[in-house]
Amino acid sequence: MNAEIVCIGTELLMGELTDSNSAWIAGRLPPLGVKLQWVSIVGDDLPQLTSAFRQGLQRSEVIFTTGGLGPTQDDLTREAVAAAFGETPAVQEAVVERLRAYFAARGAEMPPHNIKQAWLIPSAQFLDNPNGTAPGWWAERDGRRIICLPGPPGEMQAIFRNEVEPRLRELATGEITLTRNIKTMGMSEGAVDEVMAEYFGRDNPYLGIYSKADGIHLRIIARAADEAAARALLAPVEAAIHQRLAAHIWGYDDETPERAVAESLRARGRSLAVMEFPTGGYLTNAITEAADAPGLFRGGLVARDAAAMAAGGVPAETLRRYGLVSQATANEMAQAIRQRLQADYGIGITGSPGPGELEGQPMGLAYVALAGPQSAQELELRVPPRRITIKRRISNQALIELRKLIEAGG
Repeated sequence: MNAEIVCIGTELLMGELTDSNSAWIAGRLPPLGVKLQWVSIVGDDLPQLTSAFRQGLQRSEVIFTTGGLGPTQDDLTREAVAAAFGETPAVQEAVVERLRAYFAARGAEMPPHNIKQAWLIPSAQFLDNPNGTAPGWWAERDGRRIICLPGPPGEMQAIFRNEVEPRLRELATGEITLTRNIKTMGMSEGAVDEVMAEYFGRDNPYLGIYSKADGIHLRIIARAADEAAARALLAPVEAAIHQRLAAHIWGYDDETPERAVAESLRARGRSLAVMEFPTGGYLTNAITEAADAPGLFRGGLVARDAAAMAAGGVPAETLRRYGLVSQATANEMAQAIRQRLQADYGIGITGSPGPGELEGQPMGLAYVALAGPQSAQELELRVPPRRITIKRRISNQALIELRKLIEAGG
């Protein structure tokens, strides 16, 4: 089943927003047997949108749209789909009542313009939106479909999972594609490539290698007539990766370092606190993005100088004797924040964030300390001297190593 995505919004063309929806949808399609062929961005222009939909209906069995389902005059997705199908939308009173109830529950009256969100053409069905006022559309005729989704990712993803994915799974026939993403840390891309060399260059299953901020990823892609056959193709390659790289594997598929740590902490009823310097709050932000973080994360201190570290409990003698950029200081940071905030685990990160050297140490040098109820760990890291790289890689590696410590009972 061939498909395309049409992202709608002049703000996307002007660079005011970045299209993240296409990548998310694209990642969900292969297991459903849907082959994505085109992605395009179209502004809020009715003739251009109508033309894009008419062209898409000629070459694709499914068109996914994101955006343009709001109540304002420049939200034109419904009008363009109606024009492409040659149909006239009509107001659905049951949806109007739901919209009024939605606003009433928030102590407001429904603005008159929102009534267009209750429009529907004869060839379309509503897709329930649990997170917003704009229902989606599933418009279908002559074996061709336009599936309209809201632009906000939280709304779009919920509708896709709840409404679209089950229907596509019933429709899809023929070849399906399964993927498995295995994430490693601690080996270079070249070293991983060498270890897995015999599996690269094959067509099915295909093995790709990618360098990411959270390590080296290995992605297996298998295509087969059904899911069982695809999994049979994946299995031996995944087994080989586990056999050869087990000590370096930290996660799979959509897993992130912060979610992995949060899950390990939650499973054991443990808590975490951090004190960080060169990462500038990146570590704290990542942890608070993880599920259940409020119950697991006691807090963090972003220390920008020796005075802030001392205020957080790092002994002045350690700072005077070893300086800001030292393993001894990182160790004291981890222990101090753990004790101050009464957490089970503490992370301390110090280093040279740039620009230039700090205390004679090069930009990108960092020291990480992990302190737990049973044991502690030290890490010396050297990462490329770019600010965002320093923040991401050091934070990610600290979290990955912390998870290993937690899993080992440290």
